[in-house]
Amino acid sequence: MNTAGRLGLYGAGLVVIFGAAFATAGAVVPETAVASWTERGATAHPDEHEQDGRADGAVEEEDGVNGTALAASGFVLGAITAPSTVDTEGTLSFVVSEESGAPVTAFETAHDKELHLIVVRTDGSGYRHVHPELDEATGTWSLPWRWDAAGTYRAYADFTAADGTSATLSRTVEVAGTVRPEEPTDVGDEVRVAGFDVTLRGELRAGAPTELTAEITRDGAPVTTLEPYLGAFGHLVALRQGDLAYLHVHAHGDEPQPDELAGPDVTFTAVAPTAGRYLLYLDFQVDGEVHTAAFVLDAAVGDDGGSTAEHDGH
Repeated sequence: MNTAGRLGLYGAGLVVIFGAAFATAGAVVPETAVASWTERGATAHPDEHEQDGRADGAVEEEDGVNGTALAASGFVLGAITAPSTVDTEGTLSFVVSEESGAPVTAFETAHDKELHLIVVRTDGSGYRHVHPELDEATGTWSLPWRWDAAGTYRAYADFTAADGTSATLSRTVEVAGTVRPEEPTDVGDEVRVAGFDVTLRGELRAGAPTELTAEITRDGAPVTTLEPYLGAFGHLVALRQGDLAYLHVHAHGDEPQPDELAGPDVTFTAVAPTAGRYLLYLDFQVDGEVHTAAFVLDAAVGDDGGSTAEHDGH
């Protein structure tokens, strides 16, 4: 599977992440350029006009799209500290603060965790969905970290504060070295991963809810031993070429019990905000191990004013 095909997923619901590749071979995007891009980006919630801690100069985002700002909903994602070079063992850490600068130290549990950290290189490769630990005394989130490849990465902190306010904030991190972009390969609507065959049925329709069902089999037999992972039987991530925003969408069904099993189908509802190409990544867990299957779908506006999605396969 292509490196991008190992991308993970967010949370207990379905999180759809829309991304674009803008890393250039042989160079790392300058921090000044990234900062300028971020400042011009939209806020994380359409009803908020906070950008980088400022109330002026913000651009309102398209409906249903978020995750492009480092400040939203009264919270600010501080600078991310991490190793600056490839193959260096270290720590990734950051602080979520209130607009006043006071660190946030109390969070609600959502999808089995208090905070979900999603990291992906800007070409869609190197995806990770991890859960750092909180130092309640300082408000610092941290975890051991090592980069596998140079480039510009976007990190998303998704959380719900103790007052019930949810936010998705993001920042970029630069990793020095020669960048070798990895444009995702078209993998179609059926892939094999770790001995599992995964088929994604359904169509993406720009601007309209779409049902997508993943069917998981092994050696031709349906897999009925899908285990709960972060409060769901499966998660899906989609990256849209053109920006780095993401959208929350929920998987079907109630939250499973810890010892409950399911399969072979996992169904989601997703909305592609615009026509275009989307890379979708499904995470599922069997026998305590999480696997990721990658797909490519093209969502296009139909002749009747609606939209259809085409599976881009081999």
